[in-house]
Amino acid sequence: MPEERLREHIAAALQAARDRSLALTDCVDDHDLVAQHSRLMSPLVWDLAHVGNQEEFWLLRAVGGQEPMRPELDELYDAFQHPRAERPRLPLLGPAEARRYIAAVRGRVWDLLERVPLRGRRLLEAGFAFGMIAQHEQQHDETMLATHQLRRGAPVLDAPAPPPAPPDAARLPAEVLIPAGSFTMGTSVEPWALDNERPAHQVHVPAFWIDTTPVTNAAYQAFIEAGGYRDERWWSPEGWAYRCAARLSAPLFWFREGGQWLRRRFGRVEPVPPEEPVQHVCWYEADAYARWAGRRLPTEAEWEKACRHDPATGRSRRFPWGDDGPGPRHANLGQRHLQPAPAGSYPDGASPYGVRQLIGDVWEWTASDFTGYPGFHAWPYREYSEVFFGPAYKVLRGGSWAVHPVACRGTFRNWDYPIRRQIFAGFRTARDPRPDEE
Repeated sequence: MPEERLREHIAAALQAARDRSLALTDCVDDHDLVAQHSRLMSPLVWDLAHVGNQEEFWLLRAVGGQEPMRPELDELYDAFQHPRAERPRLPLLGPAEARRYIAAVRGRVWDLLERVPLRGRRLLEAGFAFGMIAQHEQQHDETMLATHQLRRGAPVLDAPAPPPAPPDAARLPAEVLIPAGSFTMGTSVEPWALDNERPAHQVHVPAFWIDTTPVTNAAYQAFIEAGGYRDERWWSPEGWAYRCAARLSAPLFWFREGGQWLRRRFGRVEPVPPEEPVQHVCWYEADAYARWAGRRLPTEAEWEKACRHDPATGRSRRFPWGDDGPGPRHANLGQRHLQPAPAGSYPDGASPYGVRQLIGDVWEWTASDFTGYPGFHAWPYREYSEVFFGPAYKVLRGGSWAVHPVACRGTFRNWDYPIRRQIFAGFRTARDPRPDEE
């Protein structure tokens, strides 16, 4: 990409992230901004100042060589120094001061972007540091959306409903066979890919079947009605212990009233849409459903092969539909609808195997623990990925409706504790072929 176009691309990515951050904080009053709506989440005002502090650290200091603007803020907004439950008790910047701070940082960043060479240093190649910051802010915007979902009070967010499923959705096969073979997993060429997506490497995957669409609310409701939450057979020992301790009986935000399943969504109560992918389920719930259905969760490699591998060419695409970035006809991204689209939507976004909605709608739990790829190298800092490696975290793939396209691609990896339910996560299932199916 020519350097002038790259600067415009960077500026647009940074501006889109900031517009969204401000929209998610300007819509509530100062009391809501400083309140902790759940011990699972930071006050919204913490996220707002945190994105500015990270932008100052990586762009103004690491790239621009500038002196700290507010050095006393570094410890306050270090996510590793203070657990979320403790952050309301910190001497945080107030809403007005936080807005002034991030505006001052951004003003200097615009000046830096005009003059800094986008080459010659690894942090600057293809504008990586700027892209990393745009992705970071968009990730916190999704976190702020999760806080909004947990917030009690009058609705402050709105968006049009997604379009109905296309006519062929009801005729889709329930599952798709992915033949055995090797494919290229990860990337070594995506300019803004983060360290855990790298490097590209060959992985052999045995044949498997995978759901054509994510598991729907209706399908998950069948699991509930069949006593899935009361039957220990379907749960791992750890999952059953957590189900009992947390008294899980349905996805988060669901409740039953008058013989009907309802849910609370951004301050509104509504019937649970049967055709929509289920969300707000933890890994243990997804695993239990899969066992009940006689299936399993796909591994991360299986998920990525179903998403990216093109059997006609043997190459791995950036996205299921090809190498071009996502548009409205490909995927449900960027909080365009504030909810998932019906299962079977976005036929133009299908993978070469015919699997739909692998990008957007809901994050998808996989069976895999979060680890580095062969040849992994932590960069530009260990705390982004490496410190989370291990069996404590499960990998999620694909992005949700709340993810912005800048932070979503076929190689993008997310991870979280298997107990997390406030995130916009669902799943699809897989199974091994029978002998007569291979």
